[in-house]
Parts: sequence; C-alpha cells; structure tokens
Amino acid sequence: MPGDATPPPELPPGLLAEYLESARSQLGVLAGLAHRIAARSADREALDALRREIHKVHGSAGSYGFMDASRLAAGMEATVKDWVAHPDDKDVDRGSLAGWFVKRLAEMLGVDVPAAAGLPSMPRVGSPPPPPRPQPPATPGPVAKPTPPSPPASPPRKSQPPGGTPPKPTEKPQARPPQAPAPPARRPAPAAKPRPAEPRPAPPPATPPPPVPSRDVLSVPEVIYVEDDAALAELLEYGLRAHGYRFLAYRNGRDALRELLALDVRGTHPLLLLDVDLPALDGYSILAALERERPGTYRVVFTTVHGTEEEQLRGLEAGALDYLVKPISLRVALEKIKRWVGRGR
Repeated sequence: MPGDATPPPELPPGLLAEYLESARSQLGVLAGLAHRIAARSADREALDALRREIHKVHGSAGSYGFMDASRLAAGMEATVKDWVAHPDDKDVDRGSLAGWFVKRLAEMLGVDVPAAAGLPSMPRVGSPPPPPRPQPPATPGPVAKPTPPSPPASPPRKSQPPGGTPPKPTEKPQARPPQAPAPPARRPAPAAKPRPAEPRPAPPPATPPPPVPSRDVLSVPEVIYVEDDAALAELLEYGLRAHGYRFLAYRNGRDALRELLALDVRGTHPLLLLDVDLPALDGYSILAALERERPGTYRVVFTTVHGTEEEQLRGLEAGALDYLVKPISLRVALEKIKRWVGRGR
C-alpha cells in the first residue's frame, strides 16, 4: 500500500491508483511553485497558486485515506494564507519550507516528485542541534620587546666669543656691612578650624551588563511540544529548527509527563506546547500533575482542534498561558512562540 493510507472500503477498484497518478502531477506543479517562491518570496501570483493547490490536497488526501497528508496540508494551507496576506513579511525561508512540504507530501503519498532534484534546498529534520561549544581563547602572539630609550644627548658646549678671546673673570662682590638683628616675629594667631566638608552623594551604581547564559542553561530546551499528530509535529519541528530554537518533542502524554517531572530546567521556564487530545494521558491531566508537582516550572500553551469558547476558557482557567487552535499557521505559531519565549520583541 503506498504511503500510510488506509483507503475507505467503498472506493471502487483502481480509483486509488488514479488519484495517486493525479497527485504525482500535482506535486510537479507544487515543486514548480516552490522554485518561483525560492527565487522571489513575495511573488503574490505564485503564493496564491500555492495556496489553491495545497487546498486541493487538504480536501482530497483524507478522502483517499491519507489522513496525515491531509493534516499536513491543512497546516501548510494556513501558513500560505498568512504569506498571501503579508507578502513582504520575511518570517521564514518560504522557498525552503515549500520545498520541504512537497518532498514530505510525496513521502506520505508514496509517489515520486517530478524533477525532485531541482527543489529548493531543505534542512535535514532530526534531533535538535547541540548547544554551541565555547571557543578556546586565542593563543597570544609574540610580544614585541620595548625599545630601550636613547641616552640623553650631552649638553651643548658654550660657544667661544668671536675672536677667540677668553672671557674675563667675574669680579668678586664687595662684602656688605653687618646688619642689626631683626626683631622677633609675632606669633601668628591660631588658625580657625576648617569646617568639615559636606559628604557628597554617592554616584549611582553602574547598570550591570546583561547576564551571559551559562553552558548549563544552553543545554535546557526553550520550547517543548507534546503532539501526537505526526504532520503537525514535523511542521513545528521544521519551523523551530529554521529559527534556531532548542527544543524537545514527545508524542505520548504519559512519556512526556515522566520526562517533564524529571527535567532539570536550571532555573528557566521552558515553553510547553501541550496537545489536549493525547494518547495515554490528556493535556489537562498533564497540566494538573505539573501544577501539583512542579508549580510554575513550565509556561503551558494548549493546542487542540476544539476551538470553541468553552474549551478555550477551560484551558485558561486550568492555568494555561494561551490557546492555539488547529490547523495552526506556522507563521502565526512562530511569531507567538517568539513572544512567549522572549526573543526580540
């Protein structure tokens, strides 16, 4: 069976093969649009066409049993809608993301991408990069020896007068007659005691430089997301990696809670994107356990398909910082993450 599809039983024989053939042609169109956007990210015509083609994938892939591909297309469609609304906003490398979407969609459908070798370059998706290692101090070069000072020049000799006649000896001064002793000097009046100087106000303390994160802090993730939807998880991973975030990812609620309770955050407060509907343990139960065992350690934002007012209020009353409703636009999610994490207001 191509990809991860579970075709509905009511599909007539051969219809799935026809869909995959049309999907292969559609992927070729998407790859061409990714080329155009890589060359000019504000190409409104290409952005509009990309949104329309992704909308078709969103609507058709699920009907043929490719649910992960349909959800991936839903998130990508919301992202491209934001690109269309803000064509000049450089939030992420659009051509690279569009190329990654085409390649990942082809893998999910189990088909080849026409002219796949010409897709824009895509970063490898895997584990997050390690924290930067401190650079060793530079080896000092040879120190120049100081040049000893030159000895002082000898004083110039007095010039001889013209004619070579030596100067006459100086006459001895005549002795003065002895003078009467001076009367004793009066004792000076005692000087007035100086007034103590008034204390000057101490200068205000200098503003300390911002603290430099230690290597221990740089090993703590800035963002942690718990998401069982593989398509959305990959989209989030792509965006976080492209923007240089340190992050961790979990797919199972029970595993996530066990790790979150044991994680040494070293005084930081990582952002936790927490799906409400998780296998083994739901998001509300995870938040309640964290508030009980490690209150205030994580800043929690719920993600869910249930976007009703009642659901959002329930999440906020449970202690969540905010709420993200699926399908999530990657552009909007990254902008909010930047604000929640505290990067560049």
